[in-house]
Amino acid sequence: MSLSIQTNYANLVGQNTLNKTNADFNTSLERLSTGYRINSASDDAAGLQISNRLEAQGRGMGVAMRNAGDATSQMQTAEGAMEEMTNIAYRMSDLATQSANGTASDDDRTAMEAEFTSLAAELGSLMENTNMGGQKLLDKTDGVFATGAINYQVGNTSAEKLSVDISTELTTVTTSITALSEGAAFAAAYNTAYQTAYDTEMAGAGVVATAKANGVAAGNTAGAADADAGAYATMAAVETKGLTLTSQKGATNAIDTLSGFINDIGATRSQLGANINRLDHTMANLASMSENTAAAKSRIMDTDMAAESSAMSKNQMLMQAGAQVLSSTKMVPQLAMSLMG
Repeated sequence: MSLSIQTNYANLVGQNTLNKTNADFNTSLERLSTGYRINSASDDAAGLQISNRLEAQGRGMGVAMRNAGDATSQMQTAEGAMEEMTNIAYRMSDLATQSANGTASDDDRTAMEAEFTSLAAELGSLMENTNMGGQKLLDKTDGVFATGAINYQVGNTSAEKLSVDISTELTTVTTSITALSEGAAFAAAYNTAYQTAYDTEMAGAGVVATAKANGVAAGNTAGAADADAGAYATMAAVETKGLTLTSQKGATNAIDTLSGFINDIGATRSQLGANINRLDHTMANLASMSENTAAAKSRIMDTDMAAESSAMSKNQMLMQAGAQVLSSTKMVPQLAMSLMG
């Protein structure tokens, strides 16, 4: 290197080195203060792009996990209601079996019918009023499970959905509950049919009002006998369709209907249970993916505090040394001047 007064090469080298060391020191300081290795796109353009995709995926999976949890809660609410309906059906079946026994008196069956009717009404109430967050679940008109398939978003992409459709099973259950709830209606229809047939037959036979008031047995006429036969025929037709514990035939019908009803509820609960179990696995997989995605993003975005602290200390010492050396470069022009003396 030549000695020059116009250009102090050593000084320029010292300045450039000191500027670079200062920039590196400031970068380390920024990374340590923010905790991020990438604070702007210029720090690592490709890494920032990859990190953004991982961030979007991680956030989406976090929401998907909450969605899956909400879906599980919704199905568990519906299944819980059906569990109680199963318990009610067990009790109704017990009552029907008891009423179908020949030892039961009319008074016994009347008492059984009162409880049976009340329980049937509660089945209808559970179907109508079971809800989550104000949203009905099982109601045949506007229950979310009754109107068709429900699509749960259980991933961060549009393809990751779980479709649950128990509408067909619920329709069957609703039909059975409607039939069971007709027990009270049957009793009224039974009495109405008897009275109508009785009045018609007695009027046709010309039996006096007193005989009507005292019942069929009081009218010892052919017309009374016809009334008796016609009334019983009409009652038999009603009884065949009825599910009531006021008669042995109705109780027998109820036993068969309840057996099918319990199976129908079981099939619906099985569908819900299978999907709840599936969601458990979905959430476990989402948790695993979310954990590994966060780790991958961290390796790109986050500051390695140990390495960066070491780099900052090194750059700090280099700056001190550079400043010391830079102050010494002023001797070069002075040396050149000494040659002229």
